[in-house]
Amino acid sequence: MGARLAGKVALISGAARGMGAATVRLFLEEGAHVVFGDVLADEGNRLEADLVADHGAPPARFVVLDVTSEADWARAVAFAESTFGGLDILVNNAGTSGPGRTETSTMAEWDRVLAVNLTGALLGIRTTVPAMRKRGGGSIVNVSSIYGMVGAATGPAYQASKGGLRMLSRSAAFEYATQGIRVNSVHPGLVDTPMLAPLSPEQLGVRLARTPMARYADPREVAYGLLYLASDEASFVTGAELVIDGGYTAS
Repeated sequence: MGARLAGKVALISGAARGMGAATVRLFLEEGAHVVFGDVLADEGNRLEADLVADHGAPPARFVVLDVTSEADWARAVAFAESTFGGLDILVNNAGTSGPGRTETSTMAEWDRVLAVNLTGALLGIRTTVPAMRKRGGGSIVNVSSIYGMVGAATGPAYQASKGGLRMLSRSAAFEYATQGIRVNSVHPGLVDTPMLAPLSPEQLGVRLARTPMARYADPREVAYGLLYLASDEASFVTGAELVIDGGYTAS
């Protein structure tokens, strides 16, 4: 067990599986208390049960969290404060994919992707900042994507949302810097999670061919980047963009 987050309380969205679940486990290992949320209630409850089985009674609790709901965010923050005494860290990890092209994707699809990936993160920031002020500061880490930095022929809503999240992070970094609240973004490449499921073998092959390391990231490899930005080791880091992509954007 480490202590890089000792005494910290974190709220992680989209954390019932994949990269979010890996982050929950790593933050626990490093001494944090964690509230983790997701719309996948069955999977979230199973993860909580697994953590209890692994660690006895770990300082981690699951809450149902639809990131597009202001009421859900308010309940999650209130739960963190009442259960663990405050809130120091927000990881905006919840996200959804959006296949299709500019002329063929529907407006409903566009609205759904933007609501989860961008508006959801905004609501998370707005709701958690007052709680962080009570603690004298905090750290917000927004999980964007390499497709918030480079383009592709499909998924315009996804790319627009992740590019918007990149700039939202920069804006918030400026806004909250004097309040001791740091805001940074992380830009993963291909990560071995259920998010890859909608991609065809051909699409995956093209992306792997553009990745110099020629493999997917393990979710824990990205979680370590989130851990750094969440910790006091990154006390002078705000408005930064941490790319974890096996070299994809280096070319």
